Amino acid sequence: MVADSGKEETGADISEIENAERARLALGDLPFDIPPAAIAHPTYLRHRYWMLRSISLAHEAGKSGEVPVAAIVVGSNNQLIAQAANRKERDQDPTAHAEVLALRAAGKRLGNWHLNECVLYVTLEPCMMCAGAIIQSRLGLLVYGADDIKAGAVRSVLNLPDSLCSNHKLPVIGGILEAPCRTQLQDWFRQKRQQKTG
Repeated sequence: MVADSGKEETGADISEIENAERARLALGDLPFDIPPAAIAHPTYLRHRYWMLRSISLAHEAGKSGEVPVAAIVVGSNNQLIAQAANRKERDQDPTAHAEVLALRAAGKRLGNWHLNECVLYVTLEPCMMCAGAIIQSRLGLLVYGADDIKAGAVRSVLNLPDSLCSNHKLPVIGGILEAPCRTQLQDWFRQKRQQKTG
């Protein structure tokens, strides 16, 4: 199998390891730890790198009062196409979820709503609305961090991508940096509850 860089995926490309480690270290102001990569496989390191960037973007959204969820669309050559964090509060828009905003921006940037050559990285399993938008975009791959046991519409509560209503078979990888993604959300909601009671 050949990686996007054109190198065989038999060993880790040092530049991918360095990028992932740089991204991890740049997250110094997070209130929780992100451990170093446990494996050095180039595909895993690529997914980890983009998820780290998503976690950082989600952290900024959380500091501004939004639920800390972020999404990044990456093209076939591993290049950043679009990124967004939740903006429901800022925009007073119930559809301003990170995934929808990132998909819209990617479609505009590429001049095409077919995103079949793209990967979407998101810190939380998409809800029903976002899963529907992802299916409609004909996305090439969805990579998410934490399962959403209350509203996840990809694997946890519903499975829209594999349902009869889906006209697109969506490849999905869940659980990339699952623990930090979950901790980020749990800590944010804990702080919100404490602010209300304190």
